[in-house]
Amino acid sequence: MCACHHLITAARTGAAALPDDATAMIPSFGRLLLKTLPLCGALLFAAAPAQAQAATALHFALDRPVDGTAAPFVLAADKGLFRAEDLAVTMDAVNGSADAIARVAAGERDMALADLNALIRYRDGEGAPPVKAVFVLYNKAPYAIIARRSRGIATMTDLAGKTVGAAEGDLAIRLWPAIARRNDIRRDKVRIEKIAAAVREPMLSAGQLDAVAGSALVSAINLHNRGIPANDLAVLRFADFGGEVYGHALIVNPAFAASRPEAVAAFVRATIAGVRLARKDQPHALDAVMARMSASASHDIELERWRATLRDAIVTDEVKRDGLGGIDAARFEAGVAQLAEDGEFRKRPLAADIFDPAFLPPLAARSLDPDPAR
Repeated sequence: MCACHHLITAARTGAAALPDDATAMIPSFGRLLLKTLPLCGALLFAAAPAQAQAATALHFALDRPVDGTAAPFVLAADKGLFRAEDLAVTMDAVNGSADAIARVAAGERDMALADLNALIRYRDGEGAPPVKAVFVLYNKAPYAIIARRSRGIATMTDLAGKTVGAAEGDLAIRLWPAIARRNDIRRDKVRIEKIAAAVREPMLSAGQLDAVAGSALVSAINLHNRGIPANDLAVLRFADFGGEVYGHALIVNPAFAASRPEAVAAFVRATIAGVRLARKDQPHALDAVMARMSASASHDIELERWRATLRDAIVTDEVKRDGLGGIDAARFEAGVAQLAEDGEFRKRPLAADIFDPAFLPPLAARSLDPDPAR
């Protein structure tokens, strides 16, 4: 055995001396050994254990405070799904989709969850940075009119002659012109009253409005929590009345996507794993969510919110067929045309202008697991 090998072995084991036969070899091969030592050093370096790769830091924002809808991301953080992808994720919440998009565009957040239609409008602005979505979480937007059956509203056509409250900046009301047209509702027969977002549910609960525009995952569930019986609520989801638009999606800062593409793809994979995990064991999935909410939050209400998110926004026929995360270009363009009825675009975007599918895993890795036992 050569002296070089013994040198490496001694270095690895911490041996104080070489074996006798190796010692004997040194005088007769001194010059050769001097020439060999650099090679030994190279071999010793190559043989040393590789340094563990540091996790990639990624700052992610939800567009609203944690509630039941955040279950996939909370579980991805708490159950080590991000760590398994070599990500060190910092997660916080900002003030709505417009704020989330602005922070991602400015580089204050690397990625965020935001409404895709808000991103479409943002990108239509002069000089808007090329922020794109990379994964669609809500295959159907949860936009809805939430009405009181006790006020004579059970379906869309019942809104004629009624008053609907719409909060400033509400995204649902921007799709209302298209929904009204598709359902033969004369818009001049429906009074839209501008209200503050903070009083939307209280005013409907108090009977000061006949209905409100909002999210079926927020306003409708919150109204249950305010004591309005479920059988007195008519949740008129736009997706059930001809709405084509997609909902919330993961968006990414363009510089981060260019410099850390593997981290973006890893975050998408962890999100998919989080959806599957939160879908598989729904009651326990909400335990982690509740730990991040105030003590006054209701487990039953947040479980209802997450189940509604799965049922009405995520697990659609399209997702069952095509997998999580992607978009259909023709449907996207139909949705953009519906948004344009509230105000034309400077230039109507194509799917490729807003959505980058390069970070999606193969279809087999995006498919839903079989329906879990209910």
